Amino acid sequence: MSDHESASLASYIDHTLLKPEASREAVLKLCAEAREYKFCSVCVNSSFARLATEALAGSGVKTCCVIGFPLGAASTRAKVAETQFAVEDGADEIDMVIQIGALKDGNEEYVENDIREVKKACGKALLKVIIETGLLTDEEKVLACRLSKKAGADFVKTSTGFGHGGATVEDVRLMRKTVGQDMQVKASGGIRSYEDAKAMIDAGADRLGASSGIAIVKGETSTASY
Repeated sequence: MSDHESASLASYIDHTLLKPEASREAVLKLCAEAREYKFCSVCVNSSFARLATEALAGSGVKTCCVIGFPLGAASTRAKVAETQFAVEDGADEIDMVIQIGALKDGNEEYVENDIREVKKACGKALLKVIIETGLLTDEEKVLACRLSKKAGADFVKTSTGFGHGGATVEDVRLMRKTVGQDMQVKASGGIRSYEDAKAMIDAGADRLGASSGIAIVKGETSTASY
């Protein structure tokens, strides 16, 4: 892989560390790596928003925080509060998990409102909606994408990386087809090699969530997971 190809691929990647045992030192290492490789963002739990923002200052790398993670079952009020605190601490992007049970119950109003209220709390921060494709039928995936778009989200995202299954080319294609070209798609979960990353981009992904970003841009394969 040429240096140009490596740099281009890095610009797609949210360099991710979401393990519950993640330490302060590990997050600082993640940020240093993101600076070095010029990844699009670091994706961390919201308690690390301020630390990451300070560590990335002046680098051009964004701070992304997950909300209602990884289950999505927190109340809307809790998700809104977490979003507000993350944004106050410097988060540029928010990745929220939908209320999966409500979607499966057919409670479209709840799901849409949940997303809409978090979007309001984002202010200028960009909102990605994690629909957890591994738990959904194709019809539910389409519905989740349509509700996310209707609620004003900026992205739909495949997976948390902690659920059943991760990103697939088929799901990325379906999500891209559903949201069209005026909304973006993030593939995450199980992307561990250059080949994986390229397949997702070719299928329509605008962003990739990966804890294996360094291996990916080096053309290697990693066994790491979220």
